[in-house]
Amino acid sequence: MPDLHVMVVHNRYASKQPSGENKVVDQEVALLREAGHRVGLFERRSDDIAARSLPGKAAVPLLVPWNPAVRAELAARLRAERPDVVHVHNVFPLLSPAVLAACADAGVPAVATLHNYTQVCPPGTLQRDGRPCTECVGSTPLPAVRHGCYRNSRLATVPLAVGLAVNRRRWWSGVERFFCISAAQRDVLVRSGMPAERLAVKHNFVPEPGVRRTGPGEHVLFLGRLAEAKGVRLLMAAWDELTAGGGVGVPLVIAGTGPLEREVTAWAAGRDDVRHVGLYDTTQCREAVARSVAVVAPSTWLEAFGLVVVEAMAAGVPVVAAGHGAFVELVEDGVSGLLHRPGEAASLASGLRRITADPARNREMGQAARRRYEQGFSPAVGLERLVEGYRTAIAGRSALARGGDTRASRGDGDST
Repeated sequence: MPDLHVMVVHNRYASKQPSGENKVVDQEVALLREAGHRVGLFERRSDDIAARSLPGKAAVPLLVPWNPAVRAELAARLRAERPDVVHVHNVFPLLSPAVLAACADAGVPAVATLHNYTQVCPPGTLQRDGRPCTECVGSTPLPAVRHGCYRNSRLATVPLAVGLAVNRRRWWSGVERFFCISAAQRDVLVRSGMPAERLAVKHNFVPEPGVRRTGPGEHVLFLGRLAEAKGVRLLMAAWDELTAGGGVGVPLVIAGTGPLEREVTAWAAGRDDVRHVGLYDTTQCREAVARSVAVVAPSTWLEAFGLVVVEAMAAGVPVVAAGHGAFVELVEDGVSGLLHRPGEAASLASGLRRITADPARNREMGQAARRRYEQGFSPAVGLERLVEGYRTAIAGRSALARGGDTRASRGDGDST
């Protein structure tokens, strides 16, 4: 089959926080280019907001629902470069769903990876006050505004809620193929009313790490954002329970930054069984994973995927993960890792105790995790599914063009 020309559209998250989405975009771009496909990038960076003038910063929330300048700029570039397909990732806060209008203007089919739940939940987490919440799913996003679900602020939540409400039909009619990153995520979105025929499951892939575990491991590792939704407080409570019972023989290493960093640093201070190491770069992350007895992923929200789980699998390391969301389909409980009862510190402590207590069983789980990675999350599998999705979208748009495409001209959600 001939090589493809792909335009990747992404608003990069702030560099001071670890971002799985940024990582996925970079890895997919590299994978496509290595396979001989031509890839262009249309990006904005949240880091650039800090350099704006005060009026410029104040205007950012107004651009969240719709950015007309982006529509014009992207449409012009698409007409000039004529890619086969546009792949949309994150559009918040500087791009907006205006990128979909640009695709329609230029007559280029669009696919979109749904990295979270922003199609049905303004902050994209399906969580409120540390507990799962689906109050906005299948209805208006007014509850999110009432509760101030984004950054605990009603004012900050308003642009997201407005964008969701006015652009819902734009998304549903302007995207040929949605990539859901887990079946669990797809199920939620179908129940919310999204068009099931356009929602395909395409798990994220993980590159070969270049280093795998060779011994029993030397620590338990938490790798991720230090936030309530990632289960950080739950992990601290579980680890305190383990410590009170004599510990598990290896320390806990916490790598990452985030809103709970000060709390984590204070908790770890003066302890020899906990180390908070801050933000690791890619090489340090891979080495830390490969030296782990187990990687722990105790998220309290319904993770749409769980990149760190698959990164552990790639290194032949078992995981202890919350038994909900995508983790249930990534981890075969008792085979490639362990699942604990979500939100329960005692269950998490039990899982950590079990996975560290039997080195031989732990080694078997690590080997099973590696096999699971090779079968479902390797670069070869990722490339095949990515290109298949692109070609399906291109074929779908071609069929609509032959039959007379009315969707692009309807103006669904067009606020310009």
